[in-house]
Amino acid sequence: MRHLMSYAFRPFFLAGALFVTVALMAWVMLLHSPPGVSEVAIYWHGHEMLVGFAMAAVAGFSLTAIATWTGRPAVSGAMLAVLFFVWLAGRVVMGIALPFPDWLVTAVDMLFPVLLAVYVGREIIGAGNQRNLPIVIIVALMAVLNLFFHLGRMGVSPGDDRIAMYLLLHLILLLTAVIAGRIVPNFTANWLRQSAAQGAEPVLPVSYVPLEVPVLILTAATGICAAYFPASAVLIWLSLAAACAHGLRLFFWRGIGTRSNPVLFILHVAYLWFPLGYLAMALSQAGFWFPPSVALHALTMGVIGTMIFAVTTRVALGHTGRALKVSKVIVLAYWLMTLAVVVRLSGAFVNQYLTSVDVSAMLWMIAFGIFVWVYFPILTSARADGK
Repeated sequence: MRHLMSYAFRPFFLAGALFVTVALMAWVMLLHSPPGVSEVAIYWHGHEMLVGFAMAAVAGFSLTAIATWTGRPAVSGAMLAVLFFVWLAGRVVMGIALPFPDWLVTAVDMLFPVLLAVYVGREIIGAGNQRNLPIVIIVALMAVLNLFFHLGRMGVSPGDDRIAMYLLLHLILLLTAVIAGRIVPNFTANWLRQSAAQGAEPVLPVSYVPLEVPVLILTAATGICAAYFPASAVLIWLSLAAACAHGLRLFFWRGIGTRSNPVLFILHVAYLWFPLGYLAMALSQAGFWFPPSVALHALTMGVIGTMIFAVTTRVALGHTGRALKVSKVIVLAYWLMTLAVVVRLSGAFVNQYLTSVDVSAMLWMIAFGIFVWVYFPILTSARADGK
């Protein structure tokens, strides 16, 4: 266990998986509670999936990757422990908020995103790493949006809680698009080169430069429009354009060639939910077939959830000196994650909302339970290569 605080990915990947399992169980129980209780719990569910779960993954990945990008020593030891325990304190006060005054809940829950922004900013700015300054800005905006969520929740700024959650969701999607654009084609190219027959020239992924900036602009613009103008015709065209841009980007990454490598192929599967989610958003806004919740969960469960699972299973192996090859039970967990999204979205078509939530949550909990079972010894022990 002494190795747990040696790198940020260790405590945050492990605790994030444990937390999402408990939080989903609580959410399912709340949904089966009296209507008044379940309605109040909706914002708690959204907040904790984003700030509690997704931002834990952001902390684990970003602070680990920044050490590689900048060459600076990784945030570890006492500093990392402080960040982890303020994250944990936030989850506790948000889970049992009723005994505490609103200002105290807000103050405790704000500690994690603020401290994360400080850590990320200190490492990137301190290293003069200008290429990654956008990540500092995104993480700082996450902290600001969390504050506006609490101001709305307390009635200081009515309505800002809903807007802040939508903006935070799309900000995490933007960060996901930025990071995926760096790692997915790079990992894919490396593996295709290594697995190509001797003398053969593999068809490598392409980061089509004229597409890279527009895809991020469209992601941001769609998120802003969804938060402030959710019923506008503009949102239909923006989300449709975003779907096309993300789909084209994914096409150039040659993901079909990685289907024999599950730990790599799942990254492409996770990214596929970007065009599918934005297409669902366009169709739902235009009044076709299904409600907006389908698009929402294609983007949250599909993109964010699956990408987090994909990245954590890979990073935990690579950064502990192990071969990038997952066990069969983790491959099963990949399938369970994907099936969970499909089941959750299908509830809108068969008019079985609660059943679809129950089944998809169970599948997610099993998948993350498998992650904890397989990766607990990996994340709490020394590197396999002795480095």
